[in-house]
Amino acid sequence: MLDLLRRPEVKPEYPPCPGETLDVCVVTETFQPEINGVTLTLGHLLSGLRARGHRVSLVRPRQPGVDPPGDSGDPSTHPDVTLVPGLALPGYAAVRLGLPAGAVLRRRWLRRPPDAVYVATEGPLGWSAVRAARGLRLPVLAGFHTNFHRYARHYHIGWAEAFVARYLRHFHNRATGTVVATRDLRDQLRGRGFRNVSVLGRGVDGTLFRPARRSASLRRSWGVAEHEIVALCVGRVAAEKNIRLAIEAYRAMQRHHPPCRLVVVGDGPLRRGLERAHPDLFFTGMLSGEPLAGHFASADVFLFPSETETFGNVTLEALASGLVVVAFDYAAAREHVRSGRTGVLVPLGDAGAFVGAAATLAQFPESLRRMQESVSESVTHLGWDRVVDRFERMLFDIGRASRSAGPARTGEGSYR
Repeated sequence: MLDLLRRPEVKPEYPPCPGETLDVCVVTETFQPEINGVTLTLGHLLSGLRARGHRVSLVRPRQPGVDPPGDSGDPSTHPDVTLVPGLALPGYAAVRLGLPAGAVLRRRWLRRPPDAVYVATEGPLGWSAVRAARGLRLPVLAGFHTNFHRYARHYHIGWAEAFVARYLRHFHNRATGTVVATRDLRDQLRGRGFRNVSVLGRGVDGTLFRPARRSASLRRSWGVAEHEIVALCVGRVAAEKNIRLAIEAYRAMQRHHPPCRLVVVGDGPLRRGLERAHPDLFFTGMLSGEPLAGHFASADVFLFPSETETFGNVTLEALASGLVVVAFDYAAAREHVRSGRTGVLVPLGDAGAFVGAAATLAQFPESLRRMQESVSESVTHLGWDRVVDRFERMLFDIGRASRSAGPARTGEGSYR
């Protein structure tokens, strides 16, 4: 699990409950070593709960190359992990869906009813988990981690956007409550008819992502000197991440500041074609841990062109590493980027403004360097401990509310 950034001097907004422990079951269709915002967040939440003495079990699909062939995830040998079948998303093998597992979950939860269930993904596995929890009267929080309905327009199936949006609303309204990363997203979902939506927030590991990891040798491998500009883009190399806009912005930067490079960290279905079309770009593939942190700190400008985020953890990682951020004015950028001081925010959907903002930074490198001096300090208060504290309190609250409303079902006419 990922290490937590401890900040004992910060008083938690939601203080822990001394002497009380929870039994929490987490259901997700993606998990480490897969690399995405959901797995990053879950890594911190689960390790944080366990560090506080809570018992945390996990339900997830089997992962090829990770789980031994034929491993059934039997409770007798895996008391805290339940493995279920999964399928790769057609055309996107890195993304998997868990198949429905209602019967498995009911048997598991009848044998050991958890105090609360957290469902992190809205696929078939997540749907069956919410349904099973409701049937057993178990409190269930659902995480809204991904704007799946917005993906439709990037895959030329815009007609499906409204259908997916209705499905997500129905899914989350069947849960006891929904948690999101930002106040803006909370307000949007409430306006679309989602009920019981609360803000959980996100953190950043300041011991990992920090300017001190800047590497002159890494920059030399990219062919740039210290005074030259490196733009960085981190994320799935896929249509929904709008990677082509980052490349367009980079080309505009080059026109104003020719000794400039673009480094793309990540992998996905568009990578091979973009590598052929743009041989001067550096594509590193997927990175994590210290290698990822070194790439962040060794760049100067972070280009984040995605328009489909619920948050965008990489924005905080870029800020903590000392990069000036160019992003659309929503999600994590709206919450944490101070436009004109730690980055530049442009109206959501305005591609021309995004390209222009990146070009202006390259045109005036002295101003860019001055902005870099104070960037990392802007997120020093965002340790993961505060997020775990809040999550712990939410789980306690829904557990208590459920117990006061009536006992959970545990079997043939009996109750817990």
